[in-house]
Amino acid sequence: MIGKLSGLVDSYGDDFVILDVGGVGYIVSCSARTLQNLPSPGEAASLAIETYVREDQIRLFGFAGPEEKEWFRLLMLVQGVGAKVALNILSVLTPGELASAIAFKDVTAISRANGVGKRLAERVVQELKDKAPAFASVDPAVVTLVGQVAERNAPKPVADAVSALTNLGYPQIRASAAVATAHREAGEDATTERLIRLALKELAQ
Repeated sequence: MIGKLSGLVDSYGDDFVILDVGGVGYIVSCSARTLQNLPSPGEAASLAIETYVREDQIRLFGFAGPEEKEWFRLLMLVQGVGAKVALNILSVLTPGELASAIAFKDVTAISRANGVGKRLAERVVQELKDKAPAFASVDPAVVTLVGQVAERNAPKPVADAVSALTNLGYPQIRASAAVATAHREAGEDATTERLIRLALKELAQ
């Protein structure tokens, strides 16, 4: 089994790269995000590899690092998610963003991927919800406060700050997470204005 390939980029296809390793060209399927971050043809590249062996073919899937590779494996465990859909999800979300989306039950973020409807996105969240904390530093307190915002029972300064940020154009899940982090830093008595300032700093990072 192949676990890693290092060589020179030979050429690109729509969803794959040909990596020249010692004169042998390996066709490696990748997410769009990984392909975009690889260098130009002729330059050196290294990919973590997941090898799939079938009766009629051997396929290589390449990843920027071990986290992306592990999330690919996890996504493939979800009913209805094949290799193409898993790569599509990893094309629109980094491993950290995917972990946060699952922890925050952000079905909308996951359903942005091609071939992923709301029902399948809900299944991804449901089946992988216990895996997310292992792959992202998602503070449970932040998750709780985001849930309160979604259920409209968060403290008024928090709810008002989230509303202000969404009016500025930030997606609600990002605004909620940023305000929740700001609330944790500023404390229970923080005003709406202070929460907005701290949340904007968080969003700018």
